[in-house]
This record gives sequence, C-alpha cells and structure tokens, in this order.
Amino acid sequence: MERTSTLNRPTLDKHASGLINGFIGVLIFSGSLPATRVAVLEFDPVFLTVARATIAGVLALCMLWLFKEKRPARSQLLPLVIVALGVVVGFPLLTALALQYVTSAHSIVFVGLLPLATAVFGVLRGGERPRPAFWFFSVLGSLLVIGFAVSQGLTASPVGDVLMLLAILACGLGYAEGAKLSRTLGGWQVICWALVLSLPLMAALTVWRMPVSLSGITMPAWLSLAYVSLFSMLIGFVFWYRGLAQGGIAAVGQLQLLQPFFGLALAATLLHEQVSLGMLGVTVAVIVCVAGARKFAK
Repeated sequence: MERTSTLNRPTLDKHASGLINGFIGVLIFSGSLPATRVAVLEFDPVFLTVARATIAGVLALCMLWLFKEKRPARSQLLPLVIVALGVVVGFPLLTALALQYVTSAHSIVFVGLLPLATAVFGVLRGGERPRPAFWFFSVLGSLLVIGFAVSQGLTASPVGDVLMLLAILACGLGYAEGAKLSRTLGGWQVICWALVLSLPLMAALTVWRMPVSLSGITMPAWLSLAYVSLFSMLIGFVFWYRGLAQGGIAAVGQLQLLQPFFGLALAATLLHEQVSLGMLGVTVAVIVCVAGARKFAK
C-alpha cells in the first residue's frame, strides 16, 4: 500500500503543479480584455495587435538568446505557426475589433466558451479522451454563456458577438496546439518561438500602422498596451502552457471558466462598467460546471 502511494505521488504533484500554473495563467489573462478595451479607445485595433506582438516578440527573442535555446525542429514549425495564428494574431485582433462594439464585461462572458473550444481541439490535436460526463458539464457551461449572450446583447451588437466567437475558436486552437507542443519543446519556449516567428511581419506592420502622432495618447492607454504586451502576450503563456502540459489540456483548460469571474471584477472596479446580476449568475453557474468537468476530465 505504501509503495502504491509513493509511486502515485509524482503524478499527483505534477497534476497539482499543472493546476497551480494554469490558475496563475488564468489570473493574468483575466486582465486582457479590460486592458484591451481601454487601449482600443485610443489605439487602432490592428496597430494594437501588431504592436503588442512586436513588443512581446522582442522580449521573447532576448529570452531565447539569453538561455541559449535550441531552434525548433522542422516538424515543430507548423504547430508553432498554428499557435502564432491562434494566440499571437487571431485572438488579440478579433477581440480588439469586437471591443469596438461591446463592453469588456459583455465580451468577458464569452470567455466561458474557451474551455469547451480548448477541450475540443485538445481531442482533435492532442489525443486526449475525457469521459462523457466531462462533455456534459463543458457543454452545459458553454450553453449558459451562449444563453446569456443571446438574452443580453446579440440584438444590440451581432458584429461584436460574432467577432468574439471567432476569437474563442482561434484561441482554443492556439491553446491546444501550444499545450501539445510544450510537452516536447517546453512551455515558455512555445510562446517565445511563436512570437519570434511572427516578429518580422508584426514589426513591419507596426511601423506601417503607426499613428501619425502619439502625443494625444493618455497614460491609461499606454499602461494597457504594456499589460497586453508583457502579461497577456508573454508572461501569462509561460504559466498557461506549462500548466496545460503538466495537468492535461482538458482538465486544466476548464480553469478558464473562472476567468469571467475575475474579468468581470476588473471591469467593474477599474472601468466602472455595469455588471448585472445575470452576469454574476452565469459566472457562478459556469464555476460549478468547472468543478464537474474537472472531476471527469480523465
């Protein structure tokens, strides 16, 4: 009995580490949409997307050079391109465009769909096979989010909602592909190489889309750009991909259902956006779904 307990301990420790790293990543990502909302009030969405990727890409290049990391194998280049298209370009650009039409509080609720998207792509690309009960809780949580969006805002801004749905799909694919790749390449190395691969194009587009004058940009907008560049684009992924690789894409991915709760709190406190009882109710409900999906992830 003692031997079994000892043999299982490394697996349990690794799974716990995955949950901890994943939770830290979720906390960091929770500030992304509120910060993006502040930034797009003064920055063009395309410029914001390419500028944040350029800043993060330069830092990623420095990290890879400092730690003398080996270049990815040829077989790893296509997965890195998919990661870049999903989380370096796709999600930031689509959310920046969406936040021109909807508030960050409204868009944050859509993040509740991310665990389902990540789990689906985890099955398709990562080879994971969660139990049927996992899908029940995942779909239930997603339906709660969709139902809330339909009742609150689809008629008001269909463009914003469609853009958010596309952003979730892009992000889910990027998360799952990056988690699969991080098992062999390493967690922080995945996002760094994806950023470096994107850097030449992103830097060129940054210069091209640069505003004629930056003198009118306020400090909150600059701080928001700094946050989405340093934390949302780089530091958050260091923890997130490590957590997904350690604890499993399906299991740790469900922690994303907690992200709307933290995001709504930030939207209410920092941006003074209205957070309705419906938003809070949906958030609490999806947290319950997290617990259920987490239990049946393996």
